[in-house]
Amino acid sequence: MDGNGQDYVISTTEQLENLYTDAPYGPAVFKETDRVIPQYRKLIEAAPFAVLATCGPEGLDCSPRGDPPGFVRVLDEHTLVIPDRRGNNRIDSLRNLVRDPRISLLFLIPGVGETMRVNGRAKISTDPKLTESFVFNGKLPKCVLVVTVEKAYFQCTKAIIRSKLWDPASIVDRKTLPTPGSILAELTDGKMGGPEHDRQAPERIKQTIY
Repeated sequence: MDGNGQDYVISTTEQLENLYTDAPYGPAVFKETDRVIPQYRKLIEAAPFAVLATCGPEGLDCSPRGDPPGFVRVLDEHTLVIPDRRGNNRIDSLRNLVRDPRISLLFLIPGVGETMRVNGRAKISTDPKLTESFVFNGKLPKCVLVVTVEKAYFQCTKAIIRSKLWDPASIVDRKTLPTPGSILAELTDGKMGGPEHDRQAPERIKQTIY
C-alpha cells in the first residue's frame, strides 16, 4: 500500500461488484417503476419538503425545496410540476437544467421513515397558466419545473432510523451552532454578517419568503 491508500480505492465496476456480492433485496428491485403509481402519488403529495439535485458544466448542485404538502403537483403518472419559489437568486439548479435536463428528487415527510425518490428530466416553463396556478400569498413563481418521470421508487426507513431524524430527543439546540451572521462575518473578515444580520433575519425572511 502506498502513502495515499490507493490500494484500497474502488476504481472499477468489477471491484465494486466483488465487494457487494449479495443479490439486491427483492423489494429493492421491484419497487422501481417508470411512472408515479397511485401509492407513490400519495407519498409525493404528503411531502412538504424535497431535495432537488441537478448537474451541469460547472458541476453538481443539490438544493432544498419546501412549501405546504402537495406543492409538487402530480399532473399525471409521468409528469410532476414544481414551482420555483423565491430564493437567493443564485439559480444554480436552473442554470444546470438549461444545459442538462437530468433531475433527481428526494421527498421527505415529517414523522415518516420512508422517503420517495424520483429521477427524470425537467423543462423550465414560464407558461402563465402554470405560474398562476401556483400563486401563494399573492406571489407567483417566476417559473415552474415540468418533470418527466423516468424512475420512481420509495427508499426504506434505515437511514431515517439510524439518524433518528424525527426523534424529538435528537433535536439540536440551534444556539449551539454557528449562526448565518457569524459565518458571513468569518468569511468576509467582518465586512458582512455579524449580530445585526442575525437580528434582522426573522423579519427579512418574513418579507422575502414568497
